[in-house]
Amino acid sequence: MDEPARSSLAMIPMLRTRVITALVLVGLLLPSLFLLPQGYWALLAAIFIGIAGWEWGGLLALGGAQRGLVGAALSAVCVAVLLLAPAAMGVGAATGVTAPWVIGVYLVAGAFWGALMPFWLRAKWQLPHGFPGLLIGFVVLFPAWLALVQLRIPGPGVLLAVLAVVWMADVAAYFSGRAFGKHKLAPSISPGKTWEGAIGAAVGVVLYGIALRLGFAFAPVGLPFWVLCLLGVTAISVIGDLFESMLKRQAGIKDSSNVLPGHGGVLDRIDSLTSTLPIVALLWLLLRGQG
Repeated sequence: MDEPARSSLAMIPMLRTRVITALVLVGLLLPSLFLLPQGYWALLAAIFIGIAGWEWGGLLALGGAQRGLVGAALSAVCVAVLLLAPAAMGVGAATGVTAPWVIGVYLVAGAFWGALMPFWLRAKWQLPHGFPGLLIGFVVLFPAWLALVQLRIPGPGVLLAVLAVVWMADVAAYFSGRAFGKHKLAPSISPGKTWEGAIGAAVGVVLYGIALRLGFAFAPVGLPFWVLCLLGVTAISVIGDLFESMLKRQAGIKDSSNVLPGHGGVLDRIDSLTSTLPIVALLWLLLRGQG
């Protein structure tokens, strides 16, 4: 048996593991997304983000007990926000959805991803350890949790459609990169990513967004601004992906953890969502306020 055939056979168990894990995740996500009351959805998301916080502790080279403390503390903050500001979370009368502190959280996240992160990636800054590193982790993960909860307020289908934007970007980037990829996007950060893949992601997301308008009459803004928003969200999703890839490379690890067999860790699955969700939530709140 030649070497390519051996390599293909060796990949079969890994592919099987990835598929099984993906099916389990979908089997948990969809019923939870559509059936859980809003408060319980927020709690589930807090647990999920807490696991990501535990993985962030690994990027900071923290020990096992310290990592656990980071994850537990992040989940506790999310639960505290849910209990102290249920209206902002859509529990009961959603009267505080556009509270100033909510807008402030999203603006901080937007400045982090849209203004600071391009310079960070260009300079390849190291993630600082200690309190600064923990603060950065909070800026990355807490707004993502807040958006994951708030974007479900208009309906589970809305949140699913937002999540599908990032999934579409990932799938389109993968296939276009495999088919046409020749020019590296950021070779020292993520050698597998190409400009052709990024362009394919943008095209895929725009087509998906137009399909939403035509198929579901979802037209919150005019078509030109809609396309511009979709392109911006795609760019932010790529930035989030590159950021996590750079942090893992700097930490000398392949995956953020192995809690999801075949897929790595939670951070590996939500890298693009951490940057995208807060931006989308901010746009939604601004449009909602205008309406």
